[in-house]
Amino acid sequence: MWQPEPGWQPVPGGMGTSTVGVWRCGDQVVKRLQAPLPGDPGELSDRSHFAWWRRPAEVATSGVVDETPGLRSVRAAKVEEDDEGITLWHAYVESETLPGPFVARALGRFAGADLPAYPWLARRQLATRLARVEHNGGWRTLERTTVADVADRLWQLRGQHLDVLDGLPEVAQHGDPAAANLIARDGDDVVAIDWSMLGIGPVGADLGYLALTAREDFDVLVDAYADGLPAGIATRAQVLLGARINAVHTAMSRAEWALARVADGPGALAGKYRHPSVAPYLRSLQRLFPQIEALL
Repeated sequence: MWQPEPGWQPVPGGMGTSTVGVWRCGDQVVKRLQAPLPGDPGELSDRSHFAWWRRPAEVATSGVVDETPGLRSVRAAKVEEDDEGITLWHAYVESETLPGPFVARALGRFAGADLPAYPWLARRQLATRLARVEHNGGWRTLERTTVADVADRLWQLRGQHLDVLDGLPEVAQHGDPAAANLIARDGDDVVAIDWSMLGIGPVGADLGYLALTAREDFDVLVDAYADGLPAGIATRAQVLLGARINAVHTAMSRAEWALARVADGPGALAGKYRHPSVAPYLRSLQRLFPQIEALL
């Protein structure tokens, strides 16, 4: 059975659906992927699904984002595969805090990257995530909050909104541009990690994910992304629409997930809004109220 070496230091937040862990080993970072086991969800074996377990290794061995504009990966030093999974080795890069507009512009530049047509690129990420939410009963916990009417209306409109996304220009998409994955600046580019959701998606979708945690106003980020986007790919209005739909539906789903985890505990649901595992998701949702209003 595979085990990390003694002395490797665990990196916080390194766990994931197929990620056993991430460790610091001197000037290297080691990431371990677990192959699906009998009984695991079928999505782990679906190459087009955002949760496909092998994608980080395919990204590393292909070098597809080693030199892309705007966003680029840390080049893999070694990839080792065995019967139980895959171990990835990358150079350690010191992380820094990056301004939101700088990152948004880099995402726009990356959107113009011409990715090869690999069959393992993730597609229709938001639609897949909402299908998972629907399988679990929808936004049932939000129905017990003051945003119940808004949540119900957005849920009813989700099909229309997904159709709108399908009609937008498709571009390169990191898939999870959270601050923790955008670790350093290299000139005008951002050094990014965790490419497990790399794929093709509607223009502005990555920006919608970024807006959930960025401090800057939504319109400021849209302007920066549109400024970085190569000419002729999409209009600012298309960027805004893609970012808005992705951000709103993702924020609603995350708020539902956070509230559902604490809903069955003692006490009224409203008394749990300030719970440390809930409050950040509700604040993110509150900041998007203008975008929610625009969609309604």
